[in-house]
This record gives sequence, C-alpha cells and structure tokens, in this order.
Amino acid sequence: MSATLHSPLSSSVQRRRFLRFRVQSAKPNSGFKHQKIFSSVRASASSSSSLDAGLSTELDVVTGYSEIVPDTVVFDDFERFPPTAATVSSSLLLGICSLPDTKFKSAVDTALAASECNTFESSDDRMSCFFDKALVNVGGDLAKLVPGRVSTEVDARLAYDTHGIIRKVHDLLKLYNEIGVSPERLLFKIPSTWQGIEASRLLELEGIQTHMTFVYSFVQAAAAAQAGSSVIQIFVGRLRDWARNHTGDLEIEAALRRGEDPGLALVTKAYNYVHKYGHNSKLMAAAVRNKQDVFNLLGVDYIISPLKILQSLKESVTPPDEKYSFVRRLSPQSAASYNFSDEELVTWDQYSFASALGPAAVELLTVGLDSYASQSKRVEELFGKIWPPPNV
Repeated sequence: MSATLHSPLSSSVQRRRFLRFRVQSAKPNSGFKHQKIFSSVRASASSSSSLDAGLSTELDVVTGYSEIVPDTVVFDDFERFPPTAATVSSSLLLGICSLPDTKFKSAVDTALAASECNTFESSDDRMSCFFDKALVNVGGDLAKLVPGRVSTEVDARLAYDTHGIIRKVHDLLKLYNEIGVSPERLLFKIPSTWQGIEASRLLELEGIQTHMTFVYSFVQAAAAAQAGSSVIQIFVGRLRDWARNHTGDLEIEAALRRGEDPGLALVTKAYNYVHKYGHNSKLMAAAVRNKQDVFNLLGVDYIISPLKILQSLKESVTPPDEKYSFVRRLSPQSAASYNFSDEELVTWDQYSFASALGPAAVELLTVGLDSYASQSKRVEELFGKIWPPPNV
C-alpha cells in the first residue's frame, strides 16, 4: 500500500500520477483485523447490459476469491475505483509539496507551523518532528476520505533499529490520537529486516497492527508470520525481474527447476505456511504484471493490481458456464497438504534469519530501503528550505 511519487512533477502526465491510493474491494468475512467490510470492485455501468443478461466480468469472478487492491489516481479514477484505504509516505509528501493546489497542502503547512517542533535546538530533530507531523496530518485527512485503514510509512532509516522503530510508531500514534484518529484505523508499514520484524512482534503484542513490506524470501514471510504481523506484502514481479538477470539464489533456482515463477512460488509457499500452521497474518501480493498473475494468485488475501489490469478484467465478460473454470489456487485446504522441510519449520532467530536470507532478498531489500531513505531525506531537506511556511 505505498505511493510512488517523485518531485518535482513537471508535466501533466506526472501530475496525473500524484496521490496514489490503494483501493480495496471486499469479499465476505475477510479483511484487516477489525476492518470495515468494503464494497466489491464491480464492472462499470458501460458493461451493465452484459451483466443484465446474466453475464459477469472477470473482475467480478476474481473478487470472489481474493480482495483486489488497485492503485488508483484520485483525480482520474475516483469514480471507477473509489478509494477505501490509503497509504501516507515520504513519496506522498514530496508529491504534495510539488503541487501547491492540492487539498493536502494545508496539512503540510499546518505541520510546519507546529510550535512544539520549534523547541528542538537541532535542525535534524526539528525537521524530523515536522516530518512526523506532516505524515500524521495528511494521514488524518485521508482517514476522513476513506472508510478503511490508513497505512503510515515508518522511516526506513530506522530499518535496523528495533527500538527506534517502536519509538517512532509510538510517536506517530500519539500524534494520531491528538487529531482523533483511533488505532483501529491505522497500520504501520515497516521494512522486513530482522529488526523490523522484531519491532512488529513487540508492537502487535501491544495491539498495534503492522504492515511488513519488502518481503522477497520465505524466511522473511515466515518470520513475520511468527511475529504476528497483520499484513505481509510480497512483490511478485520484482522477484521475477531479479531472476531474469541474476543467478545464485537457491530459493529462486529451486522454483525455476520446478517450472514455477519465483514470485508466485513465494506467495504460494508463504500463504500455505500461514494457513497450515495457524498464523493470523494476511498475505498481500504486489507488483503483479498481467492478468495471468492475478489468476495464478486467486485465493490469496489481497492482490495489488495496476489499473490497466483491472480495466482489462472489467472489460472481459465471462459467460455463466465459463466463470466456474476459474480455479482457486490458494486455499486453507490446499495449504494443509503442502509439505515443508524441517529446516523451514524452525523458530526463526536473528542468526538463522540472516543465514537463510538469499542474495535476491538482500539486494532487493537494500534497494528498497535506499529508495525510501532517500525520499525521507529529500522531504526533510525540502522542509528545511520552505520553513517557516506562509501564514496558515
């Protein structure tokens, strides 16, 4: 549930990419813990004649198996895919600052006018305070717009500091409480380092729900499940891309020898582990690249899908006799028969986690962390240039 925004945005095409929201469709009795049930993503009115004739779309069919989490642009796609959940992140703040006419600009200006941040003598501490305030102010505005959860990015520069992550989440929660957003409306997006997973474990024990990102290996998924993380997000396409250009990752090579796509194989394995051994985590498959990926993931808790894939699914009409040809690939029943090795069923600790982390996960995790950390630094540098803001 992240936004991918860049600053400055200098063209109309870039402006259309601003403010990416994750929209969730719901199937009965599923969702984040305590989360409201959302309306399913359905075909648009343009296909109503086909639906009236007793036909359904591929999108209707797949939403019966998994919750679809589209990336949608508010300005262009709100009516087609109204957002029901959102993510606030450093890249989102960069986008807001680059578009002065956005409705969220006042949330950032108000954060930069926060008197309590001015009490810090250190410029770094002052900018960090403004950063947290801006995240929460924007998150609070998003919470008014969507019925579901707002996932808040935790500073990636803390990825290897368990207690730093926990302190940051507590600080953000306190700020959310001050503006009247309850913990039940919130998730905190944490990188899946060992330290991040340990922070997730401790936060979940407090009842604070976490969203683990940058998961590229079974050990990360299994350790997060053992920690009780609420949501575990796996990037299917990124693993596929890595496998096309690299060798030497035993987990990926084992999947390829079985004739399996490494990203899809990881989602399948993680899902089966969670369901076979009674963990409460929800699996989210991200970076899907085509409709076949969606079909191969049917049954996973959440599928993040690009709009072009959703549009194709929505425009593809499925006769009643064909909709039953869709096969649920993942289910608690199939998970029960999945076999794991003894090495995979250990209780993961920091040493075994590090030993099992393959080169794909190490590289992709590092790239993701560097990107997030760079965006956070750019936000603080930008705040330093525009602070103090105009009168609020």
